[in-house]
Amino acid sequence: MDRWLAGPQGWRLRRAADPLIIDLGYGAAPTTAVELHTRLGRVRPDIDVVGIEIDPARVRSAKALERDGLSFRQGGFELPVDGRRPVMVRAFNVLRQYSEEEYGAHWDMVRSRLADGGIFVDGTCDEIGRRSTWVELNPDGPVSLSISVRFGAFELPSDVAERLPKALIHRNVPGEKVHALLQAMDTAWIQAAPQASYGNRQRWLAMCAALMAAGWPLLTGPARWRLGEITVAWDAVAPA
Repeated sequence: MDRWLAGPQGWRLRRAADPLIIDLGYGAAPTTAVELHTRLGRVRPDIDVVGIEIDPARVRSAKALERDGLSFRQGGFELPVDGRRPVMVRAFNVLRQYSEEEYGAHWDMVRSRLADGGIFVDGTCDEIGRRSTWVELNPDGPVSLSISVRFGAFELPSDVAERLPKALIHRNVPGEKVHALLQAMDTAWIQAAPQASYGNRQRWLAMCAALMAAGWPLLTGPARWRLGEITVAWDAVAPA
């Protein structure tokens, strides 16, 4: 997901008056915040990454890794950054801990604190990041769903279903849009089997092209598809 922030979303950093980025709920170790600072620093060297965790012991432990443009604070969805408005907030494997009734309020709280042109990314991934999904939200609401997989780490694209964000993970049932998307991906993947002789990347590209031809509102093209990534407009997967 970092390469998505640095790639299609990199313009937000370049234009930001205050390039503040928040890694919300970074977990037991601050690895993701450190990696975020390194990767997005290549887009804009003067970024300010703040890792936020609710557990004070985790914050104390992370303090040793602070450096210019990277710091850690205790807090939660209220984003304790002294009134500054972040251009990017990333929360991975955080909201999945809450109930389906709660996530919307947390979405709203974070969105209300974004800078103009800012985004909140709510995502989920497996333990080593080979199956990942995330929702992009701006101050007005959800914009898109992205699915990113490592080639060879799945049999069918719908294997990613168990890593859908909280907003969608309970919606993968007949009659829901996200279920229809995953089924369409599986069908197109199976139909693209002849491309497998050229590698899974070519098969994935063929699947994406078939989805677009069928009318699915894909928001990215082959440059992103070849990475095992696909992004669809939120309206196409929003809960019924």
